[in-house]
Amino acid sequence: MEPICPIGLPCASEISALFSPPSPLQIQEYYLNLLSSRGCIGISVKQDGNFGKGVYADMDFKEGELVLKDPMFVGVQHSLNKIDCLVCSFCFRFIGSIELQIGRRLYMKQLRANESHGCDVGNSSQHFHGMDSSDEEENTQQCTSGISKTKVPLPEGVVESLMNGKLVLPCSEKFSLLPAVPCSGGCGEAYYCSMSCAEADWESSHLLLCTGESSDPARREALLKFIKHANETNDIFILAAKAISSTILRYHKLKAVSLEKQVKYDTSCFSNDRSLSFLLEAWRPISMGHKRRWWDCIALPDDVDSSDEPSFRLQIKELAFESLQLLKAAIFDKECEPLFSLEIYGHIIGMFELNNLDLVVASPVEDYFLYIDDLTHPNKEEAEKITQPILDALGEDYSICCEGTAFFPLQSCMNHSCCPNAKAFKRDEDKDGQATIIAQRSICKGEEITISYVDEELPFEERQASLADYGFRCRCPKCIEEES
Repeated sequence: MEPICPIGLPCASEISALFSPPSPLQIQEYYLNLLSSRGCIGISVKQDGNFGKGVYADMDFKEGELVLKDPMFVGVQHSLNKIDCLVCSFCFRFIGSIELQIGRRLYMKQLRANESHGCDVGNSSQHFHGMDSSDEEENTQQCTSGISKTKVPLPEGVVESLMNGKLVLPCSEKFSLLPAVPCSGGCGEAYYCSMSCAEADWESSHLLLCTGESSDPARREALLKFIKHANETNDIFILAAKAISSTILRYHKLKAVSLEKQVKYDTSCFSNDRSLSFLLEAWRPISMGHKRRWWDCIALPDDVDSSDEPSFRLQIKELAFESLQLLKAAIFDKECEPLFSLEIYGHIIGMFELNNLDLVVASPVEDYFLYIDDLTHPNKEEAEKITQPILDALGEDYSICCEGTAFFPLQSCMNHSCCPNAKAFKRDEDKDGQATIIAQRSICKGEEITISYVDEELPFEERQASLADYGFRCRCPKCIEEES
């Protein structure tokens, strides 16, 4: 039997209203305001009857020129990547210090080695940001047999000194990072590069998703179960939770502003229609994204036979239902009940499936060691007396990027071409999680700005097969030429 969401029928009219596509005027106004608020110059979003929305150049762009910096609507760092990279939970900029980043990597590398040799060192999640020095020393003493014999271990206390700031690496001041600001809710999972990022994240979604001790115990326990389920299955559920939380918080903010006006002008109380209008306005950013139900649009894995496709898609639907029930237990809001229907949840996840972009931020640790390697004699020799043993201990994977997934509202409007004129590309100066779009060739005013959703160097049939997951067959000039 297919899972159903029990609150779907009572909210059928509201759900239908949420699914109503925005009018061309609403689309135009939304993106004009978005572009203006972000200071985007030289581009516009236009509605095309054949291909939906598209991004167009309002000025000429030279090859290599920045076209767009697009802050994400929601983003999430992969759970395993959190072990290796300490970044701002809102803008995904690396934080802390070079020493802390390296110390965490060394500690977790040691922890994984110990666990592989059967040494119990406890739950690693408590060490995401910092750790008690006595714990680190005790674990080292208890599990020294787990350290690889092929490498010379670092002197005792080096990892501890890196993490607590007592050991300062040579020239690390040239790669200074912003200090880590902990979550005000005390969850111990979210850290930020500034109070402004902490406040922005709290107001946008973290207020409802914080697992700090100050939160309601029952909701906290339910939320931890939801997060555990997402980490074990698909962290796209975290994106959906952030989107729903953001909508709920925007709804209540709109309602509060309206209440203030009612009190001021002594007007009548709320009606159901008025509440729905607030919900629709809060839903506006999500309404702009192209959506299909997740279980309908997710690509069929290579190891699943086509004859098993119905069963596979039903399993995906059941997985979404499990996630939704856990999320509902954690943050359900009666006034925003339609958001917790399986249809809405499935379409939100489907929007992310079709429109998400990899979230990648380069680690400053790589730049640091390259800088040391480029020093001249005798400075290089002196520095490497300290840094080389640490680099050897880190091994080949000494620098790991911040990795995750995110939804970018403007980048998601860019259409595909197998011969694109732009591409997503991180420059040296791009230190946060924003999507960066660069002109791949000269772009003329009035020309549509396109990117490739797949590797454009693949053969024609492979490109078309990959693009089928997006629900269309490419008819760009390159494909037309290769097909003929």
